[in-house]
Amino acid sequence: MKRLPHVLLFIIISLTATVKTEAQSNLNTMPHYFYPGAIWPDNNGVHINAHGGGILYRMGVYYWFGEHKIEGEKGNSAQVGIHCYSSKDLYNWKDEGIALKVSDDPKSDIAKGSIIERPKVVYNKKTQKYVMWFHLELLGKGYASALGGIAISDKVNGPYSYLKSFRANAGKMPFYPAGTAEEEKVNCADTLNKDNKFFCRDFSRGQMIRDMTIFADSDGKAYHVFSSEENNTLQIAELNDDYTGYTGKFVRVYIGHQTEAPALFKRNGKYYMLGSGCTGWAPNAARWFTADNIWGPWIFHGNPCQGPEAQITFKGQSTFVLPIEGKKNSFIFMADKWEPKNAVDGRYLWLPITFKGDDIQITWVDKWNLKVFDQ
Repeated sequence: MKRLPHVLLFIIISLTATVKTEAQSNLNTMPHYFYPGAIWPDNNGVHINAHGGGILYRMGVYYWFGEHKIEGEKGNSAQVGIHCYSSKDLYNWKDEGIALKVSDDPKSDIAKGSIIERPKVVYNKKTQKYVMWFHLELLGKGYASALGGIAISDKVNGPYSYLKSFRANAGKMPFYPAGTAEEEKVNCADTLNKDNKFFCRDFSRGQMIRDMTIFADSDGKAYHVFSSEENNTLQIAELNDDYTGYTGKFVRVYIGHQTEAPALFKRNGKYYMLGSGCTGWAPNAARWFTADNIWGPWIFHGNPCQGPEAQITFKGQSTFVLPIEGKKNSFIFMADKWEPKNAVDGRYLWLPITFKGDDIQITWVDKWNLKVFDQ
């Protein structure tokens, strides 16, 4: 084979380098989009496996934590653990591995086959620890345990070490904001009041914890928000300084109405909360609330969704509301489209939240990107 002249070889190499540079430049400037309900591949080309999740923004990176599912109905229980992904742009996600692994010890609280749902992670500046909370049901107990589980780590992507689990605020009575009507206060001697039935039943043992989220406020306080009292009432409980327990102060919200899937955020000093009704795996109408104070009173506003299939939240259920770093008044509604017959095929419905004054609206779009917040 004849050798190319040095000058020609240099030209070819230079052209190749230029093409590669331009290709990389084009790749970096290509528009990115969200496709709600579609397969969402990670950096390995595998559909992201982080269901019922939440996102923590830390040092320029978003970290997505969620339930790792496997194929079939067995995937509705915890067979692997909590998965973590990272991203700098919210479109492209890197697999960071399993942040919290289930235990092979059947006596462990987080034994393989237990139920571990809706993990949320917050960073505690005082302890410099990452604190993970999740809804936990012990192995073989169905949904009777109704516990909050906690794990901690020195690193945001883990590994996380399981710490403990418990029910909420055993032996504690709710806090009542000014103006609370007497009929809304707990009176366990009033056996005819069905709205207090489950609260009073669980008073000594502690209140039930099922669907949940964690909300970290701008003043450093953090709150555990969860479905309680057999899902009939939401509770908002203040966490202690290290975020691994309670202060004993909590309120009951939307008493006597079954609400699941809470997701809380704050905008212009006002608190917003999204949730759903309780219809098992089947989707239902979303609901939203507002309050000027975390302790309430919380005002119910109905369904924020607009468009086709709005009455079933576009076949999804809320899990988290993500504020976009560096973009004021920009929030993403995160929801899950559950597939209980084949859990691993669950999809993610991310949609922009729009505001009309203090009111919110969530409208379906097949394809969108963060530029919608620039309008």
